[in-house]
Amino acid sequence: MADTETIVELHNIHKEFLGVTALNHVDLSVKAGMVHALLGENGAGKSTLMKIICGIYSLEKGEYHFKGREIRNLTPAEGLKMGVSMIQQELSPVLELTVAENIFLGREPLTKFGMVDYKKMEEDTEILIQDMGGRFRAKSKMAALTVADMQMVEMVKAVSRDAALVIMDEPTSSLSDSEIEILFREIGRLKEKGIGIIYITHKLDEVFQIADEITVMRDGEKISTGPKCSYTMERIITEMVGRELTNVYPKMDSAIGDIMLETKNLSKKGAFEDISFYARRGEILGFSGLVGAGRTEIMRTIFGLDLRDSGTVYLDGEEINIRHPGDAINRGVALASEDRKMEGLVLCRSIRENVMLPNMDQIIERGLLNRKRELSLVKSMTDKMKVKMASAEQNVSNLSGGNQQKVVLAKWLLHDLKVMILDEPTRGIDVGAKYEIYKMIGEMAKEGLAVIVISSEIPELLGICDRIYVMSQGKLTGEFTREEATQEKIMHCAIANYLL
Repeated sequence: MADTETIVELHNIHKEFLGVTALNHVDLSVKAGMVHALLGENGAGKSTLMKIICGIYSLEKGEYHFKGREIRNLTPAEGLKMGVSMIQQELSPVLELTVAENIFLGREPLTKFGMVDYKKMEEDTEILIQDMGGRFRAKSKMAALTVADMQMVEMVKAVSRDAALVIMDEPTSSLSDSEIEILFREIGRLKEKGIGIIYITHKLDEVFQIADEITVMRDGEKISTGPKCSYTMERIITEMVGRELTNVYPKMDSAIGDIMLETKNLSKKGAFEDISFYARRGEILGFSGLVGAGRTEIMRTIFGLDLRDSGTVYLDGEEINIRHPGDAINRGVALASEDRKMEGLVLCRSIRENVMLPNMDQIIERGLLNRKRELSLVKSMTDKMKVKMASAEQNVSNLSGGNQQKVVLAKWLLHDLKVMILDEPTRGIDVGAKYEIYKMIGEMAKEGLAVIVISSEIPELLGICDRIYVMSQGKLTGEFTREEATQEKIMHCAIANYLL
């Protein structure tokens, strides 16, 4: 297969839902053996376009050609058979089954007696794994694999189906830096096989590492397309958001006061050891480190989700003993989890219900619900957070990632908070929404909260934090002021305990 062969050719694609335009005459061309980055804010139309390619959504207007053949009335099953594979951001393997069983699920090889031929299935899987440079075996249980390995299983599955096109949706959102390097090597192997790749990401630095071509979308329209060399970071951001962001990170200028939260010698076996740190009023405090360094575990302990083995926690100078999240909330400590869909929101409920869920005491008077006050509070918070929604009764699952995160913040900011802990607050959020979240973090600090931000993106911490702690394998290995901190210093501390 020639590298210049076109795998997918879309022309003048138009799609509407209930009279609302989702795609407005969009063109897209993806070549064999090349990575085509598809960029845009949440709601730009990327997912709708991919679902048309896969056969999930019907093609109503426009032309779709796959390897030169015109495609009409495509179903998802036909899409797979044709050679289209999609690796979703949120993987859904069958954890109880082996790697081989997951790869051949629904198309298992059979013996002449009609039984599943496990020997052949495992032998074929081993060949595929070795060809892709995998670190696991055909008989490995999926539950024992890392997220990075699970993604590789999806790639092996695509190769086993003779995929000509692989669509990757935010593949690095849950990966460490070292795992991202492995993923990029695996993508290189797919390219060598002549497979075309559509790569969707909000991490623009990755685009310049991995992409060959770029297409930018906004509001259901294609804004531009071209080779990577014709783009700059500034051009991509401007085209994505429709305006120029002179600074990726807004200016943070809150007044820093006395110590609000402090820990001394905090330890939990197997998670973290001898952790002593402090966060001040009006300060944005960052926590950096590799995945599994113990950052999240510390904050879960402070919030009362997990119990510590030893150590002391002080809030506003007073020693406190938080046994469960209710204690933390009553004392003015809130935690926005890294997994907003599982732990931050009730996805089957409305925006109004999610905002008010931890705040019912504010709208119940003499045992009765004050509906007028409830609606007033919800409106004030959604306006303050600039949540883009049809109404407060809209199901929160239908919001973009950025707007979901704003709802998480809105529900906590109705409390009289002293400490706001944000774990990966911009994961899976587009660049425009990130800027708004950063501004809100700055506003929290201005109001006198101690704001703690855990992030795997070092540039993000450098851009918004007053101080940064670094962790490695459950221990604090570094502390830097904004003036002292550099990406190199932070990375050195993050891998410090791995060098011993």
